[in-house]
Parts: sequence; C-alpha cells; structure tokens
Amino acid sequence: MHLHHHTAIAEQFAPFTRVLNIHEFGNGNINDTYLVSIDAALPEERQFILQRINTQVFKQPKLIMQNMRAFTEHMRRRARDEGHRWEMPRVIPACDGQDFYIDIEGNFWRAISYVHNTQSFETITDTQLAREVGYALGTFQYLISDLSVEKLADTLEGFHIMPRYLQSYDRVFSTNGHESSAEVRYCFRFVEQRRQFAHVLEQARAQGKLPLRPVHGDPKVNNVMIEKSTGRAISLVDLDTVKPGLIHYDIGDCLRSGCNPLGEETERWEAVYFDPEIGAAILEGYLTQARNFLTEADYEYLYPSIRLLAFELGVRFFTDYLAGNVYFKVKHPQHNLQRALVQFKLTESIEAHEEDIRHIIQGMVSPAV
Repeated sequence: MHLHHHTAIAEQFAPFTRVLNIHEFGNGNINDTYLVSIDAALPEERQFILQRINTQVFKQPKLIMQNMRAFTEHMRRRARDEGHRWEMPRVIPACDGQDFYIDIEGNFWRAISYVHNTQSFETITDTQLAREVGYALGTFQYLISDLSVEKLADTLEGFHIMPRYLQSYDRVFSTNGHESSAEVRYCFRFVEQRRQFAHVLEQARAQGKLPLRPVHGDPKVNNVMIEKSTGRAISLVDLDTVKPGLIHYDIGDCLRSGCNPLGEETERWEAVYFDPEIGAAILEGYLTQARNFLTEADYEYLYPSIRLLAFELGVRFFTDYLAGNVYFKVKHPQHNLQRALVQFKLTESIEAHEEDIRHIIQGMVSPAV
C-alpha cells in the first residue's frame, strides 16, 4: 500500500510515463525523500526526486516553492550566460501546472530534477574536497548575488539570529538553570563569557555594514554534489533554507561543520578541534568566486562569523538540553549537552586559531579590495 500510494503521487509529476521504481533516498532528517525512476525517452529525465515537505518545520510550503522557482531559474540563466559549469535542480510541475501536489491526507509533495553522476560526502577528509566545498558555496552565492532579496520570502524567521537564540536561552535558564554538573557549569560559564560577542553580526547589519543578501542557509558538506568523473563540485542542494540573510551565516556554518574532523556527534568532546588546513582550503575555494562580490566590511567579519556560528549552535543545543530536549531529536537525555560541549570546544579551538585564520583571510584578499 505504502509504495503504491507513492507511485500514484509520482505519476502526478510524470503523467505520460510509467513509474518503474521508487525508493527512499538520502539521509535528510526533515523531509521524506524518494528517488523515482520512470520510463522516459531522455536519459537525464529517467530519474527525479520526490519529496514530502515537513510542514511542521516549513509552515508555508507554497512560499518555499515560490522561492525555489525564482532563484533556481535566475541562477540557471546566469550560469549559462557566464559559462559556469553549474547545475541547479529544476522544479518539476504537477499535471495541473502547480509546483506541488497535495494528496488526500493533506500531505504536501513536490518533485525536483536529479543531478546525475554525482556523489556527496559526510565529512571532509582532504584539502581537495575542502576546496571544492568552498568553491561550491562561493559559486552559489555569486550566481545568486544579483537576485534582489525582495524576490525571496523569509521562510524561516529568526534562523541564525544569535541575539534571539540568546533570549530563548535566558528564558529557559531562568526556569531550568539550577542543575549543576561540572559539564553544565562549564557551559553556563562559556555562554556568560561570550554574551557580548553574540551580537557581532546583527549589530554590523543594524549599522549598515553588512547588507541582507540571498543565502543558502544550510551549506553542509553533504549538500555539495561532486561530479564523479572529475571530482569537481557542480551543485549545492537542499534548497529549502534559501532566503534573505547574511552571507556570513553561510561561510561561518560551512567552516564550522567542515573543519571539525571528529564531527558534531562525537562523544569525545574534549578532543574536538578546528583543523586550520581544511579551513584554509575551504576559504581558498570560496574566495576564488566570492571575491567577485565581497566588500571590505565582508572580509572584516569573516573570522567573527566562523567563531559565532560554532558558538550559536552550541547555545542552541545547550538551550534544548535545559528545556528537556524539545527541538533536536536525541538518542539519550544527555545527547544535547554532549552536542553543546562539542560546539563549545570547537569555538575555543577557533578562538585559539584566530591569528592563523585572520592571516589566511588576509593573504587571500585580492589587491583590488
């Protein structure tokens, strides 16, 4: 029954062909994703991605589809005009011409084209891949940089706005801040010492130093599609979080997730460190493209953003731990505390490497700036 139901839904997006096969695909933890194979004449049309959007997280799925259509078309046109080897997934309309299909149970489905002959990786293991990950983010931001933010709805309000996360931390702390194991005390102190720093990016935005631009929102390593035959990055997927924001959220998040060799789920939190060699390679790949649109103020806030994004995620995990694990899925009651400790240790390591990181950025700033 289950897959028969999915076949009927897939047929809404592929009306004149036979659905040959459907199976679960990828390991995203928000939407349900399937790879559909159909009996199409053109090889590149024989597979597509079918997704059920999680409307608990994305409360306005129609706006997400509006965004997706606006920026994928813009970026495809621009990549073509500038001769960039870059693929954006295409939105596949349903039979009725809409960008989505709502089934009898009220589930919201969409179909997008599949980027062929590519693979993605969970972690960065060498500097070559690190450069490609940076290059992918730089290319994505470059191709979308001239799209007006007015054309994009803000589909996740408050996402990455650190002062807001600090407010909810304070709220939760006032009712649940009485626990006092050594690890919890370490986290309390950690947040207190960096309270002022939490405002660094939003303050710069309020002062007009950093403009709102279209951002990817979730440029994790495993969202970068690497072409199997060449090892080159040719796409950045998982596009539900694309919205107006600060590009520093993207680059900070990319380095935060890419330069922690032990990964965010490690239990050995004391051993967590920031790998400056991987960091340098990501920045190098990023700046080959990003130097086309970065301003002097943008460069100035690169290091603070790398430090802030690790701190931010730590605060979010720690808040959720104190609140009783209501947001992030956990495997055991201490899980979010452990995740918070990992991010705080990573933040400490980034702080210890401040000079190196600033030096890397300085060395890559093009003479034109």
